[in-house]
Amino acid sequence: MKLLAPALLLCTLLLSFALLESSSAMSQFCGNKCEGRCAKAGVMDRCIKYCGICCEECRCVPSGTYGNKHECPCYRDKRNSKGKPKCP
Repeated sequence: MKLLAPALLLCTLLLSFALLESSSAMSQFCGNKCEGRCAKAGVMDRCIKYCGICCEECRCVPSGTYGNKHECPCYRDKRNSKGKPKCP
């Protein structure tokens, strides 16, 4: 019984590290895809910010620097509070 609490703590830490690695891998994926998508954007930091938000939620980014949103319907259909496309 004395070893149950430390063993449980160790398992919790290992699980949290595993989840942290998987989320950072997705962020790296989105970062690379969004940099390519926003390469020709006039306001690159804003483009990368919103592309990253959309990528994390949709898990995809259309190819190219403009258009091709048919490749990712979730990305295409995201709207801001004013009803305009959220994703660049």
